[in-house]
Amino acid sequence: MTSVTALLRALGLGALLSLSAAGAKADYPDRPVRLIAPFPAGGLADVLARAVADELARSLGQPVIVENRAGAGGNIGAEAVARSTPDGYTLLMTSAGILTANQFLYASMPFDPEKDFVTVSNVADMPMMVVVNPKVEAKALAELVALARANPNKLNFGSPGIGTTGHLGLAMFMHAAGIKLTHVPYRGAAPAITDLLAGQIDGVVDNPPTVLPHIESGKLRPLAVTAKTRMALLPDLPTAAQGGVANYEASSWFGVVAPAGTPQAIVDRLYKDIAAALRKPALQERFAKSGARLLGNSPDEFAQQIKQDRKMWGEIIRAADIKPQ
Repeated sequence: MTSVTALLRALGLGALLSLSAAGAKADYPDRPVRLIAPFPAGGLADVLARAVADELARSLGQPVIVENRAGAGGNIGAEAVARSTPDGYTLLMTSAGILTANQFLYASMPFDPEKDFVTVSNVADMPMMVVVNPKVEAKALAELVALARANPNKLNFGSPGIGTTGHLGLAMFMHAAGIKLTHVPYRGAAPAITDLLAGQIDGVVDNPPTVLPHIESGKLRPLAVTAKTRMALLPDLPTAAQGGVANYEASSWFGVVAPAGTPQAIVDRLYKDIAAALRKPALQERFAKSGARLLGNSPDEFAQQIKQDRKMWGEIIRAADIKPQ
């Protein structure tokens, strides 16, 4: 075989492979897609995942199945996606903590948060809230701070797990207020709220959707919103700064990522469909009622936000002296 013939054959094979890959992308999807929510059912990651799944199922023409894989601050579900075939059939509804903070909180990671995923779109963000069980004597944020200073580590605050935004928001609160609270990690927001309602723990720093129904029923007491401005849903609730804790602003976000190596054509298709869904007034109204703001930004914008937040949370974790687990 001459070198020219070999070259032609190699080029021919390359063309066939390229055509095959293009055909696979054009046919995507031709079977159900999995969207893994790395926290238990009932939490915000699960609620957002199911809303996105419903919309994607319509636009993709295939079922989009939400699968809950909880544990290790979201690392278990994220690892399943990182190790899956990068073909667009396994996606992750990630929280901010999984890709920006867990690497500073765990002694070892089962995946590389900077290399093992490709961003699709940031789905939603929202402020957090400091909420307590009514048995706690504090009726304002300043009173809670005073109570905690008088009783270091005596108040128990839960979170959806180590490395979650609830954990980091709590760490930021303690650092900003100069107090010590005992952190109680759970396997998701839902079980933490269950124990908070039962009085097994004293409070949480969590997202509005998980606590608003219980605030409205009087079963939980909100003390502050961790944002620059007050929430339209609770206009009488002060911000943390208004409540006496300066430099305390914490928000959480959730977005869709895919395994690294997923074809760009598939990423672009998913981004386009997700962004279109998030612009629907009905969906925006639904989540606005829970304090969430739907986003739908581009893969590049999402990647840049992750990079910035990773730097911020790394600095906060070091300042708060949170040790890897």
